[in-house]
Order: sequence, then C-alpha cells, then structure tokens
Amino acid sequence: MSGQDWLEKDYYAALGVPKDADQAAIKKAYRKLARQMHPDHNPGDSSAEAKFKEVGEAYSVLSDPEQRQQYDQLRAMAGGPRFSGAGAGGGAAGFEDLFGGAFGGGGGQRVRFSTGGGGGQDMPGGFEDILGGLFGGGGGGFGGGFGGGGRGPRQGADLEAVTTLPFRQATEGSTVSLSVEGRTVNARIPPGVHDGQKIRLRGKGRPGANGGPAGDLVVTVRVTPHPVFTLDGNNLRETVPVSFDEAALGAQIEVPTLDGGTVRLKVPAGTPSGRTLRVKGRGITTSKGTGDLLVTVLVVVPQKLTGAARDAVEAFGVATAGEDVRADLRAQART
Repeated sequence: MSGQDWLEKDYYAALGVPKDADQAAIKKAYRKLARQMHPDHNPGDSSAEAKFKEVGEAYSVLSDPEQRQQYDQLRAMAGGPRFSGAGAGGGAAGFEDLFGGAFGGGGGQRVRFSTGGGGGQDMPGGFEDILGGLFGGGGGGFGGGFGGGGRGPRQGADLEAVTTLPFRQATEGSTVSLSVEGRTVNARIPPGVHDGQKIRLRGKGRPGANGGPAGDLVVTVRVTPHPVFTLDGNNLRETVPVSFDEAALGAQIEVPTLDGGTVRLKVPAGTPSGRTLRVKGRGITTSKGTGDLLVTVLVVVPQKLTGAARDAVEAFGVATAGEDVRADLRAQART
C-alpha cells in the first residue's frame, strides 16, 4: 500500500480500537469484524466486502510492530487525517499547507502528489519519493525512520492474490501457480488450510527499489465445501445416520473416511441422536499433529412403516409406557 493510504486512512478507527490498543485487542477486533464482514456471510453486499478489505488492510499494518510504528510516526508528523487534494479554505490546514515549506513554497502554493511516476506532475517524482526525502527512506515502508537523508533502499509493496482449492486438496496441502503482475508465482499451501485463511509468502510481492527487499504476497485461500466432511482444526467432522434399533441396542457400523475408505465405529447402546463419537487418528495431518474423525450420530425416523413395523413400534410404546422422556425437561424448566 502507498504512503498516501497511510496518511488518508485511520486504521485504528477501521478496527474500532484506541491508538494505544495492544496487539491482543487489535487481533480480537480484527477477527470479530472479519467474521461479520466476510463475503461468504454477506453474498452480494458490496459495502460489506469493502469493509472486509478495509479491516484486513488495517490489521496488516497494525499487527506488524515495525509498520505500526512507522504509520504512527507518519500520521503524527502530518497532524492526523487532515488532508485535502485542493487545500483547505479557512479552517484546518490542507496537505499542501502542511508540507509546502518542505518544497520551498508558501502557504497557498499548490503541490500535486501521485503514488506513481510519470508525467503531468507539478513536482518531479511520486508522492512516496517526496516523503522519502523527508523521512530518510522510500515509499513502501518509509524505511530508515525520520531524520535521514537521500534515497536509500526501499522495500517493495505487498501484493494480494486469491486461490480456490477443493476441500480434499486443502486438507492435503497443495502447490498452486498464481499470476502476479505478469509473472508466475508458485505458492505452497500447507495441509489443513481453512476457508478465508491468508498465507503470507515472504519476498514474493513487488520488487524493492535501490537494493531494498521485495514485499510479500498475501494469498487468501477459498475452500470449496465438501458434501460430507467439514474441518475443525486438525479434526474432520461428519454426520452419520443410524437406525432406531442401532441407536437403542448398540451396533458396529462403517463410516466413510476422507481417503475414500471406511472405518468401523462402535455405537453404544442407548446412543441419542446428536451425540458425537470419536475415531482417533483419522483426521488430517499438519505441522501441529494428526487430528481425529468426529462422527455425529443422527437417528433416522422412518417416513413410512409396514404393518409389521408399525405393530412392533406400537408394542415398544406399550412396553415403555411408564417412562416419561420429558420429565427432566419439566424439572429443569422450573429451576
């Protein structure tokens, strides 16, 4: 992102945190807003998508201690977000008034800035080149701190990309090829990546200037849902239907696994619908270890009964007529 972004955007306000917020508070605020504004939760809502990108940009700066310090110093020197493209008229000073003296101009002199080179500018060089002369560094990170001189090495800008993986490929890990500003970047996606997770590839962003390091490439991974499995950390989850007699009497059943096979699972007698059973070591393997397969049992009620089946159910009802399955519910309601 450019230096002008830092001057014009209040990242603390974007995350709703004070300027002295610690890293834990910043991370908590970002996670809350990112969940609320995620495009998957707000399909077709362009304002939510824009806010999602805004909080992501704010977090990328404020979560990095070095970038946060540079951001705070720049805005402190500039006096906060009081800038205008055409100067201010009578009230707070505009951007040109604030920096006019640095370029030999008076209070009313206009200086036009740009984040890129090219012709048509009133001053040579881009906006970041101008700031580089003031702060002893260049645009990308305002590297060198304040008070330096000359144009030293400048770090390249961070870039963003998005890739979509099938669920199975995301759990196993994959290498994908991304087109980034006319070049191909091979990105290694680790096993167990979650939908919306960001992978930072160091040095794969825009090249630096004057011998400075390249920026990073931040890859957002989209994961296609699976019809059977979901991911819960290193664990896999699935819901398996069982019949009433299997749940009531207990049974050994076979449940599918992600590798295309099956595993035998013991359903204890008296298992209620909704109970989750665990199969050790049949989750996914990541750098944090291997997870488990979590199987949620769903007791299926037949939609149609044969005569014999109906007679059997009615006989069961007669045999258990003395049991009140809602007794505990009423007792808890009275507490």
